[in-house]
Amino acid sequence: MSVQITAWGMDSEFLKERFGKELVFLGGGSDSQHVLHFVSPEEVTSNVKVNLKAFKPGGGYVFNNVHNIQAGVPPENILAMYEAAYAYGKY
Repeated sequence: MSVQITAWGMDSEFLKERFGKELVFLGGGSDSQHVLHFVSPEEVTSNVKVNLKAFKPGGGYVFNNVHNIQAGVPPENILAMYEAAYAYGKY
């Protein structure tokens, strides 16, 4: 199931608790609308860690940003997102 964590009813913790035994989640790695564009790389890392904490337990999660990375996102934020996924996303 593709996840856009900022959409109504798509809270990562709720989704994992409710559907985590039946679905594999793809995406939800970072908030592509409010975080990637506007915060520091350190805040991107924090956002990724929060989302990984919600989706990883028990497996069934594939890290991805969900949507295309939009124009204007600082390259250092993209790098921070994938570095955080690599550092904290291993099972």
